[in-house]
Amino acid sequence: MTAHDTPRPGREFRLGQDLTINRLGFGAMRLARGGLYGPARDRAEGMAVLHRAVELGVNHIDTAWFYRAGDVAANDLIREALSPYPENLVIATKVGPLLGPNGFPEGQSDAAGLRQLVEQNLTSLGLDRLDLVYLRIGGRSEASGESVGERFEALAGLREEGLIRHLGVSNIDRAQLAEARAIAPVAAVQNHFHVHRQQDPGLLADCEAAEIAFAPFFPLGGGTNPLDVTRLEPVAKRHEATVPQVALAYLLARSPVMLAIGGTGSVEHLGENMGASRVDLTADDMAELEAQG
Repeated sequence: MTAHDTPRPGREFRLGQDLTINRLGFGAMRLARGGLYGPARDRAEGMAVLHRAVELGVNHIDTAWFYRAGDVAANDLIREALSPYPENLVIATKVGPLLGPNGFPEGQSDAAGLRQLVEQNLTSLGLDRLDLVYLRIGGRSEASGESVGERFEALAGLREEGLIRHLGVSNIDRAQLAEARAIAPVAAVQNHFHVHRQQDPGLLADCEAAEIAFAPFFPLGGGTNPLDVTRLEPVAKRHEATVPQVALAYLLARSPVMLAIGGTGSVEHLGENMGASRVDLTADDMAELEAQG
């Protein structure tokens, strides 16, 4: 990593008050397949992406055991490419979803099943303790409002055993965050959020007040909520940047607790995403990006 790539002031975050990470990290979902239903990717390319990510200063990787396609699994690639891990590398994973017979996440684990899911992540990543484990609620639907208490208590128990360092919650609303925080400290929230999708700003405000990290999934759009490229292009042209770079830079500028975890299975796209750290958006840029089309 060159001096030009070194995270600047304000581009780092203290996760759980004890782990310093670059706010521009890496999401591992696309290491195994190019999309939700795409074919398996090349293992060698995935490992090259991981090596390059660390070279570019990534020290926060977001993954899950169920990020897999055929015999290609994100956790296996992370272990094979990066273990023994750099001392400052933080690996976050998520548990809750269960793989169905078609190989895609279907349904949710109950509290009793979470130990097995945590152990799957420990084994596949080659770790004795996981830095951050999110309890993922629901499937690909919106936050449902269901209770998280029993399942979060189970994860809190695994944290007390020393298998988990920090806990997070994913795909939740404000009430679910409050329920989880009444049980154990919450270090991070992971919800669907990007420049053109901000349906629950109150949840982000709660995270800011408590210094809880907010790590959007689909930060570059995805599913039924894509980015509106036409609204991003003018800002990108002014900064001589690409649309994905502006989308990620927006997240970094939006809140000091925001983590941007753009994901890719391509070394070229990884370099493009990491270039977002050099895009400094102005107040006018931010207002233009947030304006309703």
